[in-house]
Amino acid sequence: MKHHALSALLAATLAAGFAGQCARAQAPEVKTAEQVYKNITQLKGTPADQLNAAMQFISVSLGVECENCHVAGKYEADDKGAKRTAREMMAMTAAINKDSFRGQQTITCYSCHRGSERPVGSPPVLDSDTPARPAARPAAGAPAATPDDMIAKYLTAAGGADAMHHITSRAMKGTVMAMGSETAIDLYTKAPNKRVSISHSSPTSDSFTAFDGTAGWLGNTGKPAREMSPTEAFASSLDADFYLVADLKTLFPQLRRGRSMEIAGAMCDSLSGSKPGQPPVTLYFDQKTGLLMRMVRSAQTPMGRMPTQIDYADYREVDGVKTPWRWTLSRPNGRFTIQLKEVKNNVPIDDAKFTKPEGDVK
Repeated sequence: MKHHALSALLAATLAAGFAGQCARAQAPEVKTAEQVYKNITQLKGTPADQLNAAMQFISVSLGVECENCHVAGKYEADDKGAKRTAREMMAMTAAINKDSFRGQQTITCYSCHRGSERPVGSPPVLDSDTPARPAARPAAGAPAATPDDMIAKYLTAAGGADAMHHITSRAMKGTVMAMGSETAIDLYTKAPNKRVSISHSSPTSDSFTAFDGTAGWLGNTGKPAREMSPTEAFASSLDADFYLVADLKTLFPQLRRGRSMEIAGAMCDSLSGSKPGQPPVTLYFDQKTGLLMRMVRSAQTPMGRMPTQIDYADYREVDGVKTPWRWTLSRPNGRFTIQLKEVKNNVPIDDAKFTKPEGDVK
């Protein structure tokens, strides 16, 4: 894909997540890809709002641009052989998953390509005299922490459940760093689950990403805002959850301990939450401090899962509660870091600030 302007990258990356159930009660009927786009063959029946996500998955899996398969400005054309080959490969992976993996989406483009246009069929030769060895497992120690242990330790480390719930709103100012540029950003959050980020991409234009407690929306100054798809909205609802870790048992019917791993020099315990029909969300907690270090979630596309990783750092205490002042969001096709400079708790925030505008965004 061609590189977009910083504001477009932020809007797309902030909103990306995995499929959820946050659409409004009377959402319009979802159109299929062939009803919206021309010359759809292999992905017939796919919701139209998932087609671009499927193309992005193919792009990052093969390490190619759109024009590798498509004619610029005439995407429906079949002029290029690579497009015909891509369709054949899509049919092949679908058949493998159906016949060998009980219909589960186990094999994807990335399984063979790993970021290369041509799949690799042979293992690489050694490039040193010392072959790489799998990392040794840590020696057995204290009993593994349970999900309840991890949640309780986080709440204590953050300042305690009572102190957390005494704070019901938060106004933040900072900068977004992406693609070598910095942009000012304002963020407003309100319990239980409202959030809006405003990226000041230019002196006269702002970019909005918001969740109003029910649905998410995106917009730019002077243009009509659009409501997020369910695929985008659930991730935004997680970001908007004011007491995320404390709410895990409510958000996910199933919570289980995962594998421990090292993150930024700290050993972390992991906790995975899942619900029927959804990819799991995994949170990593520092074994020593108990604080949240990372969250990994995935967007389910027609071609495979697109992961999103958020790393939290620079925890600071404000009004008795510790929160991260820096977080880095990484995806296969984009990455940015938000660094806060100012945090104010319990400030009055009108609910209208989170509401999708009826006309152009102002």
